[in-house]
Parts: sequence; C-alpha cells; structure tokens
Amino acid sequence: MTEIDGSKSAAMTDHNSGAGRSRRPVFVMGCHRSGTNLLYDTLLSAGGFAVYRGYLPIYKILIPHFGHPSNPANRKKIVDTFLRSKGFTRTGLLASDLSSKLMETCQSGGDFLRIVMGEITERQGARRWAVYDPDSVVHVPRIKADIPDALFVHIIRDGRDVALSLMKMGGFRPFPWNRQSRGLLETALYWEWMVRTGKRYGAQIPSDYFEVHYEDLVAQPRSTLTKLGGFLQHDLDYDRIQSARLGRLSESNSSFLDEDPAAGEHAVNRWKERLSSQDVSDLEAMVGPCLQDCGYPLTTSASQRRVSLRLKCLATAYPRFLDAKLWLKLNTPVGRFSNLSALELSEPPETS
Repeated sequence: MTEIDGSKSAAMTDHNSGAGRSRRPVFVMGCHRSGTNLLYDTLLSAGGFAVYRGYLPIYKILIPHFGHPSNPANRKKIVDTFLRSKGFTRTGLLASDLSSKLMETCQSGGDFLRIVMGEITERQGARRWAVYDPDSVVHVPRIKADIPDALFVHIIRDGRDVALSLMKMGGFRPFPWNRQSRGLLETALYWEWMVRTGKRYGAQIPSDYFEVHYEDLVAQPRSTLTKLGGFLQHDLDYDRIQSARLGRLSESNSSFLDEDPAAGEHAVNRWKERLSSQDVSDLEAMVGPCLQDCGYPLTTSASQRRVSLRLKCLATAYPRFLDAKLWLKLNTPVGRFSNLSALELSEPPETS
C-alpha cells in the first residue's frame, strides 16, 4: 500500500492552504460502528459545513471498478454511474452541470470529491465541506496525495463494543471460503486492522490528523468538541449543535433497536452486559494490546488471556489477508469485481 511522504505532504499542505485551515476539507473516518455517523452529523449540526448525506466511494468502489479517471473512457463510466446513484440524488445538483464539470476537469479521485463537494458547498453558501466514509481510514495516502490540504478525523471506539455491534449486524466472514463462521474474534481483528491502519497513516501526517474517542464524545462532549474545534479551526458550539440536532443526533442507528426501542446510539460498555466471560477473555487475548494502545483497560488477567494455537494462527493470518485483499483490489484487475450495490443505482436511461 502507498505510504505518505511526510515532508512532501507537509510542504504541499502549506502551499495549498492559502484559504486557511478553517476552510480545509475534512474526512470523518473510523471502523464501522465506531460513531462515524454521530461525529459527522455533529460537525454538520455546528454550522458552516455543507450538509450532504450521500455516499461518494470514489476510492473504495468507483476507481477500482472502472479504472483511474485520468483515462477519459474510465472517467465517463465513473460519471455516468455516479449520476445514477442515490449519492448523486442527494447532492441536489443538476446532472448536466455536474457531468460537464467532471468530464472536463476530473483527473483523480481527489478532483471528483472537490468538484462534487465544491458544487454542493457553493450551492448552499457554506464555508467548507466534510465527507463521511468509515473506509477512508485505509485510503488516507491516496486522499492526501490528491487533496494535500485534507484534514482527517479518526473516531475510535472500544473494540469490544464495536465487535459486539458488528456481530449484531452479521459480523465479518474471515475468509471467502469460510461460509459458516462470522465470529466475534474475527470481527474484533477487523476492528484492530482498521484502527492500526488509521493510526499508522495518521502518524505520518500528525499536523493534519486528529483522534476522537467515541466515549469522550458521548461523556464529555463540550471539552471534546473544543479540542476538535481547535484542530479544525471551526466553532463547534455544543449548544448550537444540540439545537440543530441533524441526522443521528436526533435519530439513532443503533444495531440493538430491534431488541430494545429505547436503546440509544450512545451506549458505552454494552459488551460488559452482553459478552460472556469466555468471550471477553478470548477477545482481550486477541486484540488486548490494541485496546490498551487506544486507552481501553483490560478486565482479564494475563493467565486468563491464554492464546491457543488456533487464535495465534487467526491473529497472524487475518490482518495479512485483509492487507492482501485491499492491495489486490486497488492495484490489480481484481478491483473490476468491486460490488456496485452500495451505490443504490437507478436504471440507466433508455436510448433511442
């Protein structure tokens, strides 16, 4: 995977940030079910950001599937497909205007985001834009190369709660050939892979990377937003945010609502009630060091966290598999098989 040249990135950032930090684009990212939606809607509720709740998976889906947009034929396929997506419908823009601008000037994934979000921002009279995509965490080098002034906010949540929530939604199958196991441990390893990837890339661009803990955002919102606002140079007034309450601030997307309609989005330490002692000891044996690195204390003793041969093999194989899978998708024709279903496409227009 592409690494970031820290000195080059810093130089490019300084050169391209003439408008000041308070107008630079923001990428909200983190492992799924970590509170990315909550954080993104918190930013939008603060005012000053363009309000957009669409999906712009240019790096995750469109470029791998159709090829790099610097090629005109690839670019046309990307644009035509995006204009059929629910993400485009939510822009509120005219297809003809956006299509012509993308076809004329889009040479990279960064250009695609700048053009689409720039048009939305201008139309709304907003000061800057932010995009929400949990998977941006594994695309930081490409985003930073294309948009040197990008700022990244990485939200991290206790991996035990994330694994529990993801399991409620089906979990992650460790390998394509394993159709029966969608285990808690495999899901926890996915969390660890996402968190460590984001931290590794963030360490290369420290002045443009900021970590927020979900638990702090929930328990200490004012102080957490003050620190984040300082990083973004944006007024994140808590009272104004609570007054606006856009998106997930007023409508929960908790994975446990089917069990308990009163289950809030802001649950913390749900794993203590719902995981067995054996699940906790196995999970902490697998991802304990990452939990501790993120500031989450373990609840089991070293003797309880004995790692079996099976767990050792799983812990070694799964991150390597995820790295290889991502590399193949981004750098080989394997990416052509990227699933477009997440775009929620409408039928193509009829041609006479």
